[in-house]
Amino acid sequence: MKALRRLTVRAAFPSQLTKLGDLVANLRWSWHTESLDLLESVDPDLWRASGHDPGHMLAMVTPQRFAQLAADRKFLRRLEDLSEDLSEYLTQPRWYQDQQAGGSQYPASIGYFSPEFGITEVLPQYSGGLGILAGDHLKAASDLGVPIIGVGLLYGAGYFRQSLSRDGWQLEHYPSLDPQGLPVKALLDAAGAPVRVSLALPGSRTLHAAVWVAQVGRVPLLLLDSDIEENDAEARLVTDRLYGGGPDHRLEQELLLGVGGVRAIRAYCAATGVPAPSVFHTNEGHAGFLGVERIRELVESDGLAFDEALQAVRAGTVFTTHTPVPAGIDRFARDLVAAHLTGLAGSLPADRVLALGAEEDPSIFNMAHMGLRLGQRANGVSLLHGEVSRGMFANLWPGFDQADVPITSVTNGVHAPTWMSREILEVVEREVGAAAVAGGGAWDAVDKISDADLWRVRNVLRERLVGEIRRRVHASGLQRGMSEAELGWVSTAFDSDVLTMGFARRVPSYKRLTLMLRDPERLKSLLLDPQRPVQIVIAGKSHPADDGGKQLIAQMVRFADDPAVRHRITFLPDYDIGMARYLYWGVDVWLNNPLRPLEACGTSGMKAALNGALNLSIMDGWWDEWFDGDNGWAIPSADGLGDADRRDDLEATALYDLIQNNVAPRFYDRAGDAAPTRWVQMVRHTLKSLGPKVLASRMVAEYVNRLYAPAGLSSERMCADNFAAARDLAAWTTKVRAAWPAVSVLHVDSQLSGVGDAQVGDIMTLRAEVALGGLEPSDVLVEAVFGAVDAEDRLVSPVAAPLTVGEAIDGAVRYEGGVPLQTTGPFGYSVRVLPSNPLLASSSELGVVATA
Repeated sequence: MKALRRLTVRAAFPSQLTKLGDLVANLRWSWHTESLDLLESVDPDLWRASGHDPGHMLAMVTPQRFAQLAADRKFLRRLEDLSEDLSEYLTQPRWYQDQQAGGSQYPASIGYFSPEFGITEVLPQYSGGLGILAGDHLKAASDLGVPIIGVGLLYGAGYFRQSLSRDGWQLEHYPSLDPQGLPVKALLDAAGAPVRVSLALPGSRTLHAAVWVAQVGRVPLLLLDSDIEENDAEARLVTDRLYGGGPDHRLEQELLLGVGGVRAIRAYCAATGVPAPSVFHTNEGHAGFLGVERIRELVESDGLAFDEALQAVRAGTVFTTHTPVPAGIDRFARDLVAAHLTGLAGSLPADRVLALGAEEDPSIFNMAHMGLRLGQRANGVSLLHGEVSRGMFANLWPGFDQADVPITSVTNGVHAPTWMSREILEVVEREVGAAAVAGGGAWDAVDKISDADLWRVRNVLRERLVGEIRRRVHASGLQRGMSEAELGWVSTAFDSDVLTMGFARRVPSYKRLTLMLRDPERLKSLLLDPQRPVQIVIAGKSHPADDGGKQLIAQMVRFADDPAVRHRITFLPDYDIGMARYLYWGVDVWLNNPLRPLEACGTSGMKAALNGALNLSIMDGWWDEWFDGDNGWAIPSADGLGDADRRDDLEATALYDLIQNNVAPRFYDRAGDAAPTRWVQMVRHTLKSLGPKVLASRMVAEYVNRLYAPAGLSSERMCADNFAAARDLAAWTTKVRAAWPAVSVLHVDSQLSGVGDAQVGDIMTLRAEVALGGLEPSDVLVEAVFGAVDAEDRLVSPVAAPLTVGEAIDGAVRYEGGVPLQTTGPFGYSVRVLPSNPLLASSSELGVVATA
């Protein structure tokens, strides 16, 4: 008989062990080695059986064992030390507070919204890279003392658990997750009652949500849960699964995340006294409705007009886009969004809200477009992705060159304490120092680590991975219906002395899971090479609705099931954080072969690099930025080729050649049991060159200095004196937009400083007559734009310099300035007019420009 409802009965600790509960209640244990050691010592067998879930383990510990621990003075001393360490971690000033003490003006609080968060496998609220990135963002923010409040949804079944059928087809399982059994606590109001947030739905229905808090070090993560008694049966399912359901379901999830998330933050701040955020960061467009809710608050509570509230909200909003393709953007039918705004947006004009998500197709509401229109600051997640994003969204800034689209980039990073193996971490910290590993700084001291030490650690980690592969292959075989007799070969599968490669990703088509299968016989020859064999461990989940991705998985599993190669290649089902650690720790080479430039960043290779793995990757995402020729290998890309099959063939052949002629020879270039000197040199260089760059602490510090701090200052300025600046900017923007059709460059002439032909070192004087359409000279910026030109007279990497306002002439204004001629070859210039206001973050912000 199936139970009607699941609940978790928590352990009752002896009074001597109450601090153990406090230790478990904060997810810092998930990346803190001393805490993990203590938890394991409670009961090593239960620790393994629980999947390293302390809450689950403690629920199974017997009273007798608790009594033993309560009388164990050594255990109690360790517990007391860790309790004091946690208290110090949570209360003492860290990097952010030091910056504030030094005079930096940083926000008192920042709201960080994401549809998924990958903190630990015991809180399965993530599907892939977006969630893992969000989790690492919170952890690094905690380590740095950045006062972030995270906001997400609590999914009743998480994403899904993956298994395989006998023939290799992906099967999805949705286990019921009981919040009482997760490392979360209900948010209570000042009266001690559970907090509820609610929002209106079509048909006079109301969606209610409970708010749970997961404490991620210093950072509270608020998770909204619709599976509560106040809701009807349909509303209870809104937070059932991550990325599940149809458009209505997905839209209601995103409304709950954005609108409900703002209301949850308000309730949390009221209950705890934490300062309300002045900066809101939306990690992808899923939470974009947070801006609509904040506009509603200002209109209804502070009496602002829509445009005034919009300016105030934009100033404090940061939008990060992670997708490099339009197909990756959430788009809803405009009518569906309009129906949900009735009653939800209060007094806001529906047409103005809907215009925030407008795109070329008037029937569609585009969440990324709304994010960009509501965020005064926006970024991609690698240098290349920033460039791709500027091209993808350029139509929102017509008339501007792609380089002038106001989307910058902050390259992703990963949380070293989470992803570095203990062995690597200890070796690196011994030479580099714990502070440099945790918070950034040079890793040059890695050069002091001997070849023997590095190679010893790499062998230990590879051997551990092989053991984990065998365990998982055996378990998967049983689940697929195989008998023990059929699985006898598993005990000798893989070899801890063989070059080991890893590939673990989500399985959309562009990541090309099966590129390595383009020539199966060539791959077999690499796997079975008698002198220099290769073994490959593969993992990844396909979206439940993506049959094409499932077919790729099935194709890979069928190849790996072949008795001739199954000891050298395998697909491990149910990729999660727990499995990922073993892969990142143990592989020698991390493989990544997406279609360039469709990988926004690809942080899995960063995690492997932190453990001394070398990357073998297409020049995409972060690898395009930081590959230096000595920290791995670049797979040549045929991204200019129109024939997709031909492109795959060429890039697969390049991959095989690199493995056969470069990777494997270098790994096996050694004498007996000695370390392969050239390989270890690359490992050392990888740690030294990439270690400081790939850290999430570097990433979060960049967000603080380049985005959060400027946004906080802009928000403060907009809100001061009863929103005087927001009102002024709204009025000015309306004036400029109305006048802009009449703004034009009427005439431009130039004069060289020298005699005869133009020569390097000459100064060209430009004079332009500009019609301002009734605007004042202070309302505009007139620039000379100049530089080299191509065969079609297009400026290449142009430079802009302001021209000086001069006299008024017949309704126009004359501008003048000097242009230096600094390079030889074809040269060109033009003049453009841009809106200018100190309250703007960039001169392209309004999306209007006039050119000569």
